[in-house]
Amino acid sequence: MFIIAEIAQAHNGGFQTALEYINALAKTGVDAVKFQVHIAEAESSIHEPFRVKLDTPDKTRFDYWKRMEFSLVEWKELKQHCAEAGMEFLASPFSNAAVDLLEEVGATRYKIGSGEVNNFLLLEKIVGTGKPMVLSSGMSSFEELDRTMRFLKKRKVEVSILQCTTAYPTQPENYGLNVIGELKERYGVPVGYSDHSAKIETCIAAAALGVEILEFHAVFSRDSLGPDASSSLEIEEIAQLVKAVGNIQRALQHPVDKNDNSNFMELKNIFEKSLAVNKDLKAGYVLRFEDLEAKKPKGFGIEASRFGEVIGKRLNKDLKQWEFLNWEDVLE
Repeated sequence: MFIIAEIAQAHNGGFQTALEYINALAKTGVDAVKFQVHIAEAESSIHEPFRVKLDTPDKTRFDYWKRMEFSLVEWKELKQHCAEAGMEFLASPFSNAAVDLLEEVGATRYKIGSGEVNNFLLLEKIVGTGKPMVLSSGMSSFEELDRTMRFLKKRKVEVSILQCTTAYPTQPENYGLNVIGELKERYGVPVGYSDHSAKIETCIAAAALGVEILEFHAVFSRDSLGPDASSSLEIEEIAQLVKAVGNIQRALQHPVDKNDNSNFMELKNIFEKSLAVNKDLKAGYVLRFEDLEAKKPKGFGIEASRFGEVIGKRLNKDLKQWEFLNWEDVLE
């Protein structure tokens, strides 16, 4: 399982804050830290509306993206910091210019955001790098995904695809967990889940369904300022999630054979039961269902599963209440 924690704009344009996020996430056990590379002039304009209007000095979303930019030197330092912390540096470019920047930084693969699935110009640019892609399906229909996957497969790109719902935060009825299996069957590529629910159980459920990649937004506090804060996981939750997913992955790697219960024989002898009588009964009494009880342990009387075979049989001896019932106690 490859686990990606997305910082996105949680750093709010602060380089030191971005470094602090890397340090915190390194302690959670995630495999990669993901950023978004926005170059305002290349991807936006003053006409772009806000998705979420924040209480910031940014007059336009173009201004906001401008404030989120880091220099090439800073991006290289962020990548190096991830490497020193034992995590992969991953980023989503939102323009061809951002791809050029990430190539200078030394990106090893590219994450494609939901809004870029139909941006074949950007996809063609990334194809030219020869690097693998992780495609988020977010806002796309199967018709759109089919077209994009044909485009990428024709170019022999190594690609994986994530089920994702572009809603912040995503509600349970919109998780789309059923789509995970549909993506596997439809495209025959590694499939993952990109989460915006701000709940760890969503990713745990996806892990149980056998995804190979998990992605979610990370934030120090969901009460903080940022367009993704309300749909993010906090650091402590991420640590819990990583541990839970690890347990699920081990479980999936070790399927249980229900045809073989040999390991439970000792416990079966303790927990399973033997037939007994629930009242004093005299020799010659004809046993009824109402006379029987099942008591632990197994092996001290007739197996409880065979109760039907003793009903209607006559006792050949007196039995005290709660005594075990054995075959030698009944007449054939």
